[in-house]
Formats: sequence, structure tokens, C-alpha cells
Amino acid sequence: MILIWTLSSVVAVSLLSLVGLSSLFLKENSLRKLVFFLVSLSVGALLGDVLIHLVPEILDGEGLSNIHFAIFVFLGFLIFFSLEKFLRWRHTHGVNEECEETAEIHTHEPKPVGAMVLVADGVHNFIDGVIIAVSYMGGFEIGLATTIAVILHEIPQEMGDFGLLIHAGYTRKRALIWNFISSAFAILGALVAYAWGQSIGQSIPIALSLAAGGFIYIAASDLVPELQKTKNLGHSLIQIAAIAIGFSILALLLIVG
Repeated sequence: MILIWTLSSVVAVSLLSLVGLSSLFLKENSLRKLVFFLVSLSVGALLGDVLIHLVPEILDGEGLSNIHFAIFVFLGFLIFFSLEKFLRWRHTHGVNEECEETAEIHTHEPKPVGAMVLVADGVHNFIDGVIIAVSYMGGFEIGLATTIAVILHEIPQEMGDFGLLIHAGYTRKRALIWNFISSAFAILGALVAYAWGQSIGQSIPIALSLAAGGFIYIAASDLVPELQKTKNLGHSLIQIAAIAIGFSILALLLIVG
């Protein structure tokens, strides 16, 4: 019975990735305006997720000391820096450095940030699946409460992820498919946790720390510089407001929870 409730919960969480279906009914101009807002919203949501949810959850546990936490966050940052280096090298391999900027402008390949968002979110969703499964092992009420908390947390993040994939050059259909695949890692995480039992919980703080480092890198190194390209005062104020809204949503979820 525990397995049935666990799988039902993680499938429900995975289906949240399909919030982007509503974009199929939007005109191109309306979608661009929405993505402009969602990219800014995602910056606040990513940083809010790290500072309000991941860091306290890691440090409140007994798995990692402060220094080990810092090391694994740094490793996560370094891993995603290296991943982007590899993706950029793969996309521009054989192009002279002087022509690299021009090549990036004319290429039809999605920007590397899209792949990094999928990797980071896949890790995060895998961990969510593990946490939900372990919670159900502790009792139905605990598992249900954890599932509700994850769902509330995932809605704004999935909206932001979809917007980031569109911004990175993915088509709407491709963004929906890949975002769903990334979210489906929650199902894999639940199955792994069910097979290994509660002992897998010991690895959660390390995985969360690596994910936190990845989220910090994506927000600070890829998204913020992209937002800085906007010079229009009105658009800049919208960006600032969206970042604040994204952060506030994650803070509100903590208060409500």
C-alpha cells in the first residue's frame, strides 16, 4: 500500500511539469512577454529555493557539518560551471575564438543553460521522489503532508523552468517533453528509495547541497547576466518585481507550511 501511495504522489508531482500546456494557446508575442517575466521570476525562485528551503533543510539535519555543506555546494557550483564549459565547447567546436560570438548568434542549437536547468531540476526532482518515499515509510500522514509541500513548491518552479527552456531556444513542444522527462525523475527517485529503504536518506544532504550549488550557478552566472542586458527602465523594474515575487512565493510557502 505504501508503494501505491508513493507512486501516486510522485506521478502527480511529475504531471505538474505540464503547466506549460497553457502556452500552446498563446500567440508568439504574448509568449515572449510571458517568458520575459518567467525568467526573472525563476531567478527569485531559484535563490529562494536555495536560501529558504534547501540550506535550512540541510543544516537542520545531522548529515553534514557546516564545512562539508560548504564544500558540496562549491562542488555543485563547479560541476555546473564545468558542464556549461563542455556544452559550449561542444556547440562551438571547430570555430575560431574571434568568431565564437557570431557563431552563437546564428546557431539554431539551444543555449547551454537549457541543458543545465534540466540536469539541475532532474537531480532536484529525483531527491523529491526520495523524500516523498521515505516520508510515506514514516506514515501515511507524513507522506501526504510532504507530497502537498512538494506540489506547492513545484508549481512556481515548473513555470519558471518552462519559461527558461523557451528562453534557451527550445520549441514549446520540446520544452514540454524535456520538462516532463526531468520531472519524471521523481518517480525514479521514489523507486530507488523504496528498493533501498530508509538508508538512502543518508545521501540526501549531499545531493541537496550539490543541487543548491547548481541552482546558484544557473541563477547568478546565466540568468542574471541575461537580465542585465535589458536597459529599458520600465522593463528593468518589471524584472526586479518578478525576482522579488519569485523569492516571496518560496518564502510564503515556508510560512504556510
